[in-house]
Amino acid sequence: MAKSDPNRVLRLLPLITGGLGAILLLFNRFSTSEITATQSRSDALGVLLSALLILVGLIWQQIQPKPPETVTLLGEEKFDLAEDLPDEVKIELAWASHLLLTNTVTRSVVLYYQQRTLLRRGILPPKPEVTAGGIIRRVLEQQKPVYLVELRVYPGRIEFDYLPENTQGVICQPLGKNGVLILGANAPRSYTKQDEVWIEGIADKLTETLERYF
Repeated sequence: MAKSDPNRVLRLLPLITGGLGAILLLFNRFSTSEITATQSRSDALGVLLSALLILVGLIWQQIQPKPPETVTLLGEEKFDLAEDLPDEVKIELAWASHLLLTNTVTRSVVLYYQQRTLLRRGILPPKPEVTAGGIIRRVLEQQKPVYLVELRVYPGRIEFDYLPENTQGVICQPLGKNGVLILGANAPRSYTKQDEVWIEGIADKLTETLERYF
């Protein structure tokens, strides 16, 4: 279920106040049998103030856009590592996944390397294995990350059946020629440029470690 914007009422307050003021002025004008010069000036001032409130409300919507709505991902908390990994690799994968889950909007982490799933951590569905679809193959071939900012609008989303079905955003970060780090978020358009740089740095460190042991 999507979480509502806590500032929604505050964002709408100028619009509501300005609109209500204009309606009350109009009602007062038509309910008055005789219009005096003083009332005309007051009405003009009231219309101006209502228009300013509505304008402020519209500008506020542009300056402070709504934050992406988060959802509760469908799945269970998991932490699975391939059993045959060296202890040093296990420690580094655990460290890296913990950083990603606690310092970015990432809620699901999957590491696919040499056609094997080495790590699954975070909120995940029962399916344990990664099936490399067209997007993963493109990341491996081109060695460039892919950021699907709003997963539900991409036809290729069906290949990410190893992530929660209501995952909102996905980053596929290459780990050299042999692997991909796949991250799922619970809100669309939620990764910032700083997050992407941070993820790339962690991926580079993981690539060095994995290439040394494989």
